Amino acid sequence: MEKMWAGRTAGQVDKIADEYNSSIAIDCRMYREDITGSMAHAAMLGAQKIIPQEAADHIIEGLEGILNDLESGALEIDYDCEDIHMFVEQVLTSRIGDEGKMLHTARSRNDQVALDLRMYLRRECAEITALVEELVEVLCNKAEEHKDVILPGYTHLQRAQPITFGHHLMAYASMLLRDLSRLDDAVKRMNVSPIGCCALAGTTYDTDRYFEAEQLHFDDIMLNSLDGVSDRDYCVELMNDFALIMTHLSRFSEELILWSSWEFKFIELSDSYTTGSSIMPQKKNPDMAELVRGKTGRVFGNLMGMLTTLKGIPLAYNKDMQEDKNFIFDSLDTVKISLQVFIPMIDTMTVRSDNMLRAAQEGFINATDLADYLVRKGLPFRSAYKISGQIVATCIDEGMVLETMPLDVYQGFSDLFEEDLYDSISLKNCVERRISVGGTSVASVENQIEYTRDVLAARQQDKEQD
Repeated sequence: MEKMWAGRTAGQVDKIADEYNSSIAIDCRMYREDITGSMAHAAMLGAQKIIPQEAADHIIEGLEGILNDLESGALEIDYDCEDIHMFVEQVLTSRIGDEGKMLHTARSRNDQVALDLRMYLRRECAEITALVEELVEVLCNKAEEHKDVILPGYTHLQRAQPITFGHHLMAYASMLLRDLSRLDDAVKRMNVSPIGCCALAGTTYDTDRYFEAEQLHFDDIMLNSLDGVSDRDYCVELMNDFALIMTHLSRFSEELILWSSWEFKFIELSDSYTTGSSIMPQKKNPDMAELVRGKTGRVFGNLMGMLTTLKGIPLAYNKDMQEDKNFIFDSLDTVKISLQVFIPMIDTMTVRSDNMLRAAQEGFINATDLADYLVRKGLPFRSAYKISGQIVATCIDEGMVLETMPLDVYQGFSDLFEEDLYDSISLKNCVERRISVGGTSVASVENQIEYTRDVLAARQQDKEQD
């Protein structure tokens, strides 16, 4: 098959080199964007009288037919073509004749692929955003259901202070809200049209780049043609955002893996999101959570691969940049399927509140509240801290917890202890007294849930207005 770029060269490439050069296996997923972008370009060429209006109309009609046939399955992509752009143009020319050859007037594959990629990522980011929003809503629902369930809060993976499970879940909801904000910003910066930048220097034709940008729902155009064809900052930015989403899912996965172990038994994952062992019948393995944790490294690697590819490329386009789609598409696919698995895994998990409470009681995590009790009685904090530590050591030696140690034993450490002590170190009261904004009290968790749902509602309203 003769290459469409044959001319300066014979257009004949060694078979292995041809396969090495080909990108259609990965860029074929952008066929919708390539065709709709070409339709807008043809409309502009006709409106600007760069090509006859009749030819522009025939091109648009031909492109619509190709898109319909690809969508219906009547037309299959020819993987012998070099890329999706060449495939579409070849099919168009075979269907409508020489008029199809006019389509590539005033553009290059360089600005064409830049256009397709931005449009494709814009569409896919909308799907990622919707999935993150769905996960946040699931977390809000779970947090509301378990807003008063007490469990140990940890630092250094050591039991630290009592918190509510709802509070813990809303920490992840807060992370994901930031992820949504970052995606919004990245898409906003990405939504600038490169079409019309051509190979690198623009064109001698009197094109209307703003017309094409408006037709394709871009907010603006790239103002420098060199930058327009060589910029992949938006890929790096999106991949960084994807890496952070996966970081948050991975941290949560690590906790789910720990919590579902017999050593914790704080939760139980649905059978739909676990597997068994091939040899040990008692096992219920949290494989989906482990895969999310494992695939996070893959997304990190793609980000580093993209940065490494871009760091030494002189202006403007170089063939190295063909690798961009391998990195960004793999990251996008990985984030999407990870969210699709993670959402129902969280939604269907069983919370073992009894085990959470037992762990809280046995962890002396109300020791800080014991010290605060003495401070309220007038003892300096450092002195109160020392006495509380001595009391914990005694409890451990005697097999007691703070709530069950007799008052006379307490008073052996300090005569400031009175009967009201037990009210102060009740785990429920310890949680409810965390009244500071953002704290773990039930009222605070309710406020966090309300705020988060308001953010989601506002986002939905914005989408409907768009």
